[in-house]
Amino acid sequence: MIESFATGPMWAGFIAFVIAMLALDLFVLGGNKAHRVSVKEAGSWVAAWVSMAFTFAALLWWYLDGTAGREVANSKALEFITGYLIEQSLSVDNMFVFVMIFTYFAVPPELQRRVLLYGVLGAIVMRAAMILAGVWLVQEFSWILYVFGAFLIVTGIKMLIFADHQPDLEKNPLLRWLRGHMRITPVFHREKFFVRIDGVRWATPMFLVLMMIEASDLVFAVDSIPAIFAVTTDPFIVFTSNIFAIMGLRALYFLLADMAGRFHLLKYGLALVLVFIGGKMLAAPWFHLPVQWSLAVVGSVILISVLLSLKLTERKRDHATT
Repeated sequence: MIESFATGPMWAGFIAFVIAMLALDLFVLGGNKAHRVSVKEAGSWVAAWVSMAFTFAALLWWYLDGTAGREVANSKALEFITGYLIEQSLSVDNMFVFVMIFTYFAVPPELQRRVLLYGVLGAIVMRAAMILAGVWLVQEFSWILYVFGAFLIVTGIKMLIFADHQPDLEKNPLLRWLRGHMRITPVFHREKFFVRIDGVRWATPMFLVLMMIEASDLVFAVDSIPAIFAVTTDPFIVFTSNIFAIMGLRALYFLLADMAGRFHLLKYGLALVLVFIGGKMLAAPWFHLPVQWSLAVVGSVILISVLLSLKLTERKRDHATT
């Protein structure tokens, strides 16, 4: 049976924290109003979410150091940080999809913030359900971890092969089904998902955008949740690291969206991370890689792919100007 150090009040406290942050964004900071997010504002929120994640890790360490001992505190805090880094890295791939969706539907920048907030809400619900299902599967069928590992390797290889492939949203099955079964207005009605015209209820293009974002969140959750089980099977660590990564994704999008094209090698780095994590899970019976080494490998791969992307982009720009 999978056990967790987390008590009921700890679960309740973290869920209350998430609800409070979402309410703060929605009702105090204007998340429910049209607003164009500046790079400075996005950067401040990215820094805030990263700081909160590491503060949470520090509080986690402090609590466990006093209740379970230094060794457990070090282990669980490191598991959280590694899981958070993995989930945050893999969620970056969502950013490329968000850029594609917003570009395809020509969503004005000032209308993007609210739909992403609802996307985050949907992602939290889906992640929670999938984490519970994953924990139950691991608890009942320990061999499922090897299935997760094989799945991650296959997914990583596919990502390597199709890294430069741009999907055609016109052929997306979900989008075609929605257009074939709903009345869709030809233009946006600000941030509304539905409007009434002559007494008839119509969906707006913003509803299609929301559905595509939720579908992409679901697809990426299928990749990222099995990945963290390579680090820990503690449901509290799995859940909290996932939620911190998801909560910071929207700010990360607004910070990096205009520069997404400069990180063209990042998808290859993410694919290698998936292959590495999958291999680690498959090799577990014969070889145990310490969590700190997993953290070092994942961090190094992401950093190298980002630096190489920026270097190659700069080189291409220099060639274009000469």
